[in-house]
Amino acid sequence: MIPEALRDGVLNGSAAVQRRAMSKAITLLESTRADHRAQGDALLTALLPHTGRAFRLGISGVPGVGKSTFIEALGLYLIGQGHRVAVLTIDPSSTVSGGSILGDKTRMEHLSVHERAYIRPSPSSGTLGGVAEKTREAMLVCEAAGYDVVIVETVGVGQSETAVAGMTDMFVLLQLPNAGDDLQAIKKGVMEIADLVVINKADIDKNAATRAQAQITSSLRLLGLHGNPEHAHHDASLWHPRVVQMSALLGEGVDTFWAAVSEFRQLQTANGRLAARREKQALAWMWERIDAGLKQAFRQHPQVRELLPQLQQDVAAGRIAASTAARNLLAAQSGQALEATN
Repeated sequence: MIPEALRDGVLNGSAAVQRRAMSKAITLLESTRADHRAQGDALLTALLPHTGRAFRLGISGVPGVGKSTFIEALGLYLIGQGHRVAVLTIDPSSTVSGGSILGDKTRMEHLSVHERAYIRPSPSSGTLGGVAEKTREAMLVCEAAGYDVVIVETVGVGQSETAVAGMTDMFVLLQLPNAGDDLQAIKKGVMEIADLVVINKADIDKNAATRAQAQITSSLRLLGLHGNPEHAHHDASLWHPRVVQMSALLGEGVDTFWAAVSEFRQLQTANGRLAARREKQALAWMWERIDAGLKQAFRQHPQVRELLPQLQQDVAAGRIAASTAARNLLAAQSGQALEATN
């Protein structure tokens, strides 16, 4: 059953009604209740024909690099250019209490109150990769509501949390002027998939920012030649990752950044890479949901639930290897499934 009030509110509501409907829709999609999941699937199917027209921008970087300040400066600039901007921020969940502060919105005090902007913080809830489990669904809700630029801000990342690149059209990595030498830049796995690198807080030390720009540019060229064929410099029809300097706090370099983004969008649309990237992401999303569904079904299987407490005790006490316990549980599920089909 489609929650028609939410659907109509997202698609056709006034500004205030639409924002409330979007928030309720995303909360519904994030719910783990079975009836809410069914309603969320129906809602998403109803909204899907109205999605796909926005540009999806992923923003990542280490804690303290200034992601929230950068996004506010960019958002206000884009609104001034006539765009509607949606921001999905991901806050890390505590491994102790499971809670999240969800405080990114407070750092965007000007953008968060603008009628042409929508900011939604969500907890990571243990999901790896710097994004939340339902970020893709939330992105589609924002697109259906008519926001033409959707920005996804990840939790502060290290070298391997790169899931945001698998759900956006362009992946932007923010760096600090003194982020290490050129060898460190090459080592970062996250650097290999960056479409654009921004040296933020360049106003603090202009010389360090210039050195960082040169080092990372050199690293990206090396990675393009020998690492990622999508960024190969010998092919003029492809986008070549580049490095720009910015000071989000002072609002300097925002126009240069957006000019690079616009050039990327135009080039990747013309050569078909943008459409191919979205198709690949949609299939990856399907398989990700299948994996999550299979894991949930496995935990709810009657024989698995019966055997699991004792096997957990045996593994914890060292009476049985964890791999053996896992095989026993998988065999129990398979056996029950085979019996059910006979």
